[in-house]
Amino acid sequence: MLTNHFLSADERAELDLFRQSLERFCDAEIEPHYRDWERAGQVPRTLFTQMGAQGYLCADVPEPYGGAGASVHFSFAVTEVLARRGYGGLVGGVQVHNDVIPPYLLHCGTEAQRAHWLPRMARGEAIAAIGMTEPGAGSDLKALRTTARKDGDHYVINGSKIFISNGQNCHLIVLAAKTDPSAGAKGVSLFLVDTSTPGFSRGRNLDKVGQHAGDTSELFFEDMRVPLDALLGGVEGQGFAQMMRELPRERLIIGVQAVHGAQGALDVTQRYVQERQAFGQAIGQFQNTRFTLAACATDIAAAQAFLNASVDAYQRGDLSPEAASALKLHTSELMGRVADQCLQLFGGYGYMAEYPIARFWTDARVLRIYGGTSEIMKELVARGLLGR
Repeated sequence: MLTNHFLSADERAELDLFRQSLERFCDAEIEPHYRDWERAGQVPRTLFTQMGAQGYLCADVPEPYGGAGASVHFSFAVTEVLARRGYGGLVGGVQVHNDVIPPYLLHCGTEAQRAHWLPRMARGEAIAAIGMTEPGAGSDLKALRTTARKDGDHYVINGSKIFISNGQNCHLIVLAAKTDPSAGAKGVSLFLVDTSTPGFSRGRNLDKVGQHAGDTSELFFEDMRVPLDALLGGVEGQGFAQMMRELPRERLIIGVQAVHGAQGALDVTQRYVQERQAFGQAIGQFQNTRFTLAACATDIAAAQAFLNASVDAYQRGDLSPEAASALKLHTSELMGRVADQCLQLFGGYGYMAEYPIARFWTDARVLRIYGGTSEIMKELVARGLLGR
């Protein structure tokens, strides 16, 4: 659980009540249906409107734009609770909607753009996605091929995106495109795309190894005409700088997901080893089991301290890209290790999809890929140490 000296005693108490409320919501509205959503490959859009009605969406967005104007801890608490309960597919989409897209609008958007989209997002009426990754451009954002050509009072957008969380459900896409293909990174701009626009189409819902309840899609843009005021902030060529500014929070929220997902995997394993019998005793009595769980718990505690310090830095405005990359690297690798070690303690049962540990394990794998691969994170940390 995130702890923070920025919060007063009253705010901490309020945050605890917020978490308890979300736990009850999960018990009533998510847990009974989650296996069905995993099989369906996505959650229903109505879940976002339900969450919006309860105040679980865009909690740290200012009140004039439909949010609660709360501390960032309230938004992060949504990921904490969902990740610890093993809802990895849902987490992937919710954190894009809650923690990735709103800062783009708040920090880079025009007043009209904020007023139009944020209240709808807070109510869950407009589900948001971010369109960066392309079939030929993953972590290398400068290699984008999607183009946006100005034509009178519109931009004409052509291209495609892949691996887009909320791809099937989204109403809004923050889309990266080249407005000047000859200018490299300086030719990238971001657009606020309404998915009801003619020329937009969705590919199939991609069949993934894990996070099955999260819809992930390829998106297509064919001569799609968007008005000039769809350009984020109204200025061309700022897209790469805008993405670099907001990536630290994206990597921070992945750290929240990873640490609390690891804790969730440990929780279910701790219960299991005290119930499962082998050779006449609970397997929790074997030294190997005890040492494995002790090492996992210690690693999670250390990662939690790293996460708390990173959240503190973010609130001060001091979370550097290098520090956010280090956090994302460390915590995503940690969750993979913990989920794997915990699954091993379940034996053959751990490989059965009906056991929650199997979902923690499969859902964990992509954390080392999305938001920037572990290899890219290492390169960014190294640049902070050695320069380019």
